[in-house]
Amino acid sequence: MRIAYNQAPDAAYWWLDGYFDFNEPQTLRLRADLAQAHDWHRQTQLPAYADLLKDLQRRAPDNLSPAQACEVFTQVRQRLVMISDRLEPTVVALAPQFTPAQLAHLEQQLEKRNREWRKEWLEGTPQERAQRRFKSVVERAEMFYGTLEDAQRAVVRASIAASRFDAATTYRDTLRRQQDALQTLRALTRNGTPAEIHVKAEMRALFERSLNPPDPAMREYIEAITRDGCEATARLHNSTTPQQRANAVARLKSYEDDLRVLAAQGR
Repeated sequence: MRIAYNQAPDAAYWWLDGYFDFNEPQTLRLRADLAQAHDWHRQTQLPAYADLLKDLQRRAPDNLSPAQACEVFTQVRQRLVMISDRLEPTVVALAPQFTPAQLAHLEQQLEKRNREWRKEWLEGTPQERAQRRFKSVVERAEMFYGTLEDAQRAVVRASIAASRFDAATTYRDTLRRQQDALQTLRALTRNGTPAEIHVKAEMRALFERSLNPPDPAMREYIEAITRDGCEATARLHNSTTPQQRANAVARLKSYEDDLRVLAAQGR
Protein backbone atom coordinates (compact mmCIF):
# COMPACT_ATOMS: atom_id res chain seq x y z
CA MET A 1 0.00 0.00 0.00
CA ARG A 2 2.78 2.46 0.90
CA ILE A 3 4.61 1.97 -2.41
CA ALA A 4 1.39 2.19 -4.43
CA TYR A 5 0.19 5.31 -2.67
CA ASN A 6 3.46 7.17 -3.14
CA GLN A 7 3.32 6.39 -6.84
CA ALA A 8 -0.35 7.35 -7.17
CA PRO A 9 0.10 10.62 -9.14
CA ASP A 10 2.12 8.86 -11.82
CA ALA A 11 -0.24 5.90 -11.89
CA ALA A 12 -3.28 8.19 -12.17
CA TYR A 13 -1.67 10.15 -14.97
CA TRP A 14 -0.81 7.09 -17.04
CA TRP A 15 -4.26 5.59 -16.48
CA LEU A 16 -5.95 8.80 -17.67
CA ASP A 17 -3.51 9.21 -20.54
CA GLY A 18 -4.52 5.77 -21.76
CA TYR A 19 -8.02 7.15 -22.29
CA PHE A 20 -7.28 10.69 -23.50
CA ASP A 21 -3.78 10.63 -25.06
CA PHE A 22 -2.86 14.04 -23.62
CA ASN A 23 -0.73 16.53 -25.52
CA GLU A 24 2.23 18.25 -23.86
CA PRO A 25 0.43 21.32 -22.40
CA GLN A 26 -2.35 19.11 -21.06
CA THR A 27 0.21 16.75 -19.58
CA LEU A 28 2.03 19.55 -17.77
CA ARG A 29 -1.21 20.90 -16.28
CA LEU A 30 -2.52 17.48 -15.27
CA ARG A 31 0.70 16.25 -13.70
CA ALA A 32 1.07 19.43 -11.63
CA ASP A 33 -2.55 19.28 -10.46
CA LEU A 34 -2.34 15.59 -9.61
CA ALA A 35 0.77 16.24 -7.50
CA GLN A 36 -1.02 19.03 -5.60
CA ALA A 37 -4.13 16.89 -5.15
CA HIS A 38 -1.97 14.06 -3.85
CA ASP A 39 -0.41 16.35 -1.22
CA TRP A 40 -3.88 17.53 -0.18
CA HIS A 41 -5.13 13.96 -0.01
CA ARG A 42 -2.18 12.83 2.09
CA GLN A 43 -2.63 15.67 4.59
CA THR A 44 -6.43 15.77 4.86
CA GLN A 45 -7.92 12.49 3.69
CA LEU A 46 -5.54 9.78 4.90
CA PRO A 47 -6.05 10.66 8.59
CA ALA A 48 -9.81 10.44 8.04
CA TYR A 49 -9.48 7.04 6.36
CA ALA A 50 -7.25 5.87 9.20
CA ASP A 51 -9.85 6.99 11.75
CA LEU A 52 -12.53 5.09 9.81
CA LEU A 53 -10.39 1.94 9.86
CA LYS A 54 -9.85 2.34 13.60
CA ASP A 55 -13.60 2.58 14.10
CA LEU A 56 -14.12 -0.55 11.99
CA GLN A 57 -11.64 -2.40 14.21
CA ARG A 58 -13.75 -1.47 17.20
CA ARG A 59 -16.90 -2.76 15.50
CA ALA A 60 -15.47 -5.90 13.89
CA PRO A 61 -15.74 -8.23 16.92
CA ASP A 62 -19.50 -7.59 17.10
CA ASN A 63 -22.31 -8.39 14.71
CA LEU A 64 -23.00 -5.86 11.97
CA SER A 65 -26.36 -4.54 10.78
CA PRO A 66 -27.07 -3.72 7.12
CA ALA A 67 -27.53 -0.09 8.14
CA GLN A 68 -24.04 -0.03 9.68
CA ALA A 69 -22.56 -1.54 6.52
CA CYS A 70 -24.30 1.08 4.41
CA GLU A 71 -23.02 3.80 6.73
CA VAL A 72 -19.43 2.79 5.92
CA PHE A 73 -20.25 2.73 2.20
CA THR A 74 -21.71 6.23 2.45
CA GLN A 75 -18.66 7.59 4.25
CA VAL A 76 -16.29 6.19 1.63
CA ARG A 77 -18.45 7.53 -1.19
CA GLN A 78 -18.46 11.00 0.37
CA ARG A 79 -14.66 10.94 0.54
CA LEU A 80 -14.46 9.99 -3.14
CA VAL A 81 -16.76 12.87 -4.04
CA MET A 82 -14.41 15.20 -2.15
CA ILE A 83 -11.56 14.05 -4.40
CA SER A 84 -13.65 14.83 -7.47
CA ASP A 85 -14.47 18.26 -6.08
CA ARG A 86 -10.79 18.91 -5.46
CA LEU A 87 -9.97 18.12 -9.10
CA GLU A 88 -12.82 20.21 -10.52
CA PRO A 89 -10.53 23.10 -11.63
CA THR A 90 -8.40 20.61 -13.56
CA VAL A 91 -11.43 19.12 -15.28
CA VAL A 92 -12.81 22.56 -16.12
CA ALA A 93 -9.47 23.64 -17.57
CA LEU A 94 -8.90 20.54 -19.69
CA ALA A 95 -12.40 19.68 -20.89
CA PRO A 96 -12.67 22.38 -23.59
CA GLN A 97 -9.16 21.60 -24.87
CA PHE A 98 -9.79 18.08 -26.11
CA THR A 99 -9.46 17.62 -29.85
CA PRO A 100 -11.81 15.47 -31.98
CA ALA A 101 -8.97 12.94 -32.28
CA GLN A 102 -8.62 12.75 -28.49
CA LEU A 103 -12.35 12.24 -28.01
CA ALA A 104 -12.35 9.56 -30.72
CA HIS A 105 -9.48 7.89 -28.84
CA LEU A 106 -11.48 8.10 -25.61
CA GLU A 107 -14.48 6.47 -27.30
CA GLN A 108 -12.30 3.64 -28.60
CA GLN A 109 -10.78 3.03 -25.18
CA LEU A 110 -14.19 2.99 -23.53
CA GLU A 111 -15.38 0.39 -26.03
CA LYS A 112 -12.29 -1.68 -25.30
CA ARG A 113 -13.15 -1.56 -21.60
CA ASN A 114 -16.77 -2.40 -22.43
CA ARG A 115 -15.71 -5.52 -24.30
CA GLU A 116 -13.77 -6.68 -21.26
CA TRP A 117 -16.75 -5.93 -19.00
CA ARG A 118 -19.14 -7.82 -21.27
CA LYS A 119 -16.80 -10.81 -21.25
CA GLU A 120 -16.69 -10.82 -17.45
CA TRP A 121 -20.34 -10.10 -16.66
CA LEU A 122 -22.54 -10.83 -19.70
CA GLU A 123 -20.96 -13.82 -21.43
CA GLY A 124 -21.52 -17.43 -20.42
CA THR A 125 -24.45 -19.15 -18.77
CA PRO A 126 -26.16 -17.67 -15.70
CA GLN A 127 -24.44 -20.33 -13.64
CA GLU A 128 -21.01 -19.38 -15.01
CA ARG A 129 -21.61 -15.70 -14.34
CA ALA A 130 -22.80 -16.45 -10.80
CA GLN A 131 -19.68 -18.55 -10.22
CA ARG A 132 -17.44 -15.66 -11.30
CA ARG A 133 -19.25 -13.35 -8.88
CA PHE A 134 -18.93 -15.96 -6.14
CA LYS A 135 -15.19 -16.32 -6.73
CA SER A 136 -14.68 -12.55 -6.65
CA VAL A 137 -16.62 -12.08 -3.40
CA VAL A 138 -14.85 -14.98 -1.68
CA GLU A 139 -11.41 -13.68 -2.68
CA ARG A 140 -12.16 -10.24 -1.23
CA ALA A 141 -13.66 -11.67 1.95
CA GLU A 142 -10.73 -13.99 2.56
CA MET A 143 -8.34 -11.04 2.39
CA PHE A 144 -9.86 -9.94 5.71
CA TYR A 145 -11.24 -13.04 7.41
CA GLY A 146 -8.97 -15.80 6.17
CA THR A 147 -10.32 -19.01 4.62
CA LEU A 148 -14.11 -19.14 4.59
CA GLU A 149 -15.86 -22.23 5.87
CA ASP A 150 -18.39 -24.15 3.80
CA ALA A 151 -21.31 -22.61 5.68
CA GLN A 152 -19.95 -19.12 5.03
CA ARG A 153 -19.49 -19.89 1.34
CA ALA A 154 -23.12 -20.95 1.33
CA VAL A 155 -24.02 -17.53 2.77
CA VAL A 156 -22.17 -15.89 -0.12
CA ARG A 157 -23.97 -18.06 -2.69
CA ALA A 158 -27.35 -17.29 -1.13
CA SER A 159 -26.64 -13.55 -1.16
CA ILE A 160 -25.66 -13.67 -4.82
CA ALA A 161 -28.81 -15.62 -5.66
CA ALA A 162 -30.97 -13.10 -3.80
CA SER A 163 -29.25 -10.02 -5.20
CA ARG A 164 -31.17 -7.81 -7.59
CA PHE A 165 -28.00 -7.08 -9.53
CA ASP A 166 -28.61 -7.45 -13.25
CA ALA A 167 -25.56 -7.20 -15.50
CA ALA A 168 -27.56 -6.04 -18.53
CA THR A 169 -29.19 -3.23 -16.57
CA THR A 170 -25.86 -2.13 -15.09
CA TYR A 171 -24.30 -2.21 -18.56
CA ARG A 172 -27.05 -0.02 -20.01
CA ASP A 173 -26.36 2.60 -17.36
CA THR A 174 -22.62 2.37 -18.02
CA LEU A 175 -23.26 3.09 -21.71
CA ARG A 176 -25.59 5.94 -20.76
CA ARG A 177 -22.91 7.58 -18.62
CA GLN A 178 -20.24 7.12 -21.26
CA GLN A 179 -22.34 8.62 -24.04
CA ASP A 180 -23.39 11.48 -21.77
CA ALA A 181 -19.73 12.27 -21.08
CA LEU A 182 -18.75 12.09 -24.75
CA GLN A 183 -21.66 14.29 -25.84
CA THR A 184 -20.93 16.86 -23.13
CA LEU A 185 -17.24 17.05 -24.02
CA ARG A 186 -17.93 17.27 -27.75
CA ALA A 187 -20.42 20.08 -27.18
CA LEU A 188 -17.86 22.01 -25.14
CA THR A 189 -15.14 21.62 -27.77
CA ARG A 190 -17.39 22.57 -30.70
CA ASN A 191 -18.15 26.05 -29.45
CA GLY A 192 -14.76 27.74 -29.58
CA THR A 193 -13.57 28.67 -26.09
CA PRO A 194 -16.57 28.53 -23.76
CA ALA A 195 -16.68 30.66 -20.63
CA GLU A 196 -15.30 29.00 -17.52
CA ILE A 197 -18.60 29.40 -15.69
CA HIS A 198 -20.35 27.51 -18.50
CA VAL A 199 -17.81 24.69 -18.48
CA LYS A 200 -18.05 24.42 -14.70
CA ALA A 201 -21.85 24.21 -14.85
CA GLU A 202 -21.76 21.57 -17.58
CA MET A 203 -19.20 19.40 -15.80
CA ARG A 204 -21.00 19.63 -12.47
CA ALA A 205 -24.24 18.62 -14.16
CA LEU A 206 -22.46 15.71 -15.86
CA PHE A 207 -21.01 14.54 -12.56
CA GLU A 208 -24.41 14.75 -10.89
CA ARG A 209 -26.02 12.70 -13.69
CA SER A 210 -23.25 10.15 -13.35
CA LEU A 211 -23.86 9.70 -9.62
CA ASN A 212 -27.65 10.03 -9.81
CA PRO A 213 -29.17 8.77 -13.09
CA PRO A 214 -32.02 10.93 -14.46
CA ASP A 215 -34.20 7.81 -14.89
CA PRO A 216 -36.10 7.14 -11.63
CA ALA A 217 -36.19 3.41 -12.37
CA MET A 218 -32.41 3.33 -12.67
CA ARG A 219 -32.01 5.24 -9.41
CA GLU A 220 -34.28 2.73 -7.69
CA TYR A 221 -32.25 -0.14 -9.16
CA ILE A 222 -28.95 1.32 -7.90
CA GLU A 223 -30.42 1.91 -4.46
CA ALA A 224 -31.75 -1.66 -4.41
CA ILE A 225 -28.45 -3.32 -5.29
CA THR A 226 -26.65 -1.07 -2.81
CA ARG A 227 -29.01 -2.25 -0.06
CA ASP A 228 -28.47 -5.83 -1.21
CA GLY A 229 -24.71 -5.32 -0.92
CA CYS A 230 -25.03 -3.92 2.59
CA GLU A 231 -27.23 -6.84 3.65
CA ALA A 232 -24.84 -9.37 2.10
CA THR A 233 -21.87 -7.77 3.86
CA ALA A 234 -23.64 -7.88 7.22
CA ARG A 235 -24.85 -11.44 6.70
CA LEU A 236 -21.38 -12.73 5.86
CA HIS A 237 -19.71 -10.85 8.71
CA ASN A 238 -22.27 -12.15 11.19
CA SER A 239 -21.50 -15.72 10.08
CA THR A 240 -17.79 -15.42 10.88
CA THR A 241 -16.02 -16.96 13.85
CA PRO A 242 -14.22 -15.03 16.61
CA GLN A 243 -10.89 -16.00 15.04
CA GLN A 244 -11.98 -14.75 11.62
CA ARG A 245 -13.10 -11.46 13.16
CA ALA A 246 -9.73 -11.21 14.90
CA ASN A 247 -8.11 -11.72 11.50
CA ALA A 248 -10.20 -8.87 10.13
CA VAL A 249 -9.18 -6.61 13.03
CA ALA A 250 -5.52 -7.38 12.36
CA ARG A 251 -5.84 -6.65 8.65
CA LEU A 252 -7.70 -3.38 9.31
CA LYS A 253 -5.02 -2.42 11.85
CA SER A 254 -2.26 -3.01 9.29
CA TYR A 255 -4.08 -0.77 6.80
CA GLU A 256 -4.55 1.89 9.48
CA ASP A 257 -0.85 1.78 10.35
CA ASP A 258 0.10 2.16 6.67
CA LEU A 259 -2.18 5.17 6.25
CA ARG A 260 -0.86 6.91 9.36
CA VAL A 261 2.74 6.40 8.21
CA LEU A 262 1.86 7.76 4.76
CA ALA A 263 0.06 10.75 6.27
CA ALA A 264 3.08 11.53 8.48
CA GLN A 265 5.39 11.53 5.44
CA GLY A 266 3.69 14.69 4.19
CA ARG A 267 4.33 16.74 7.34
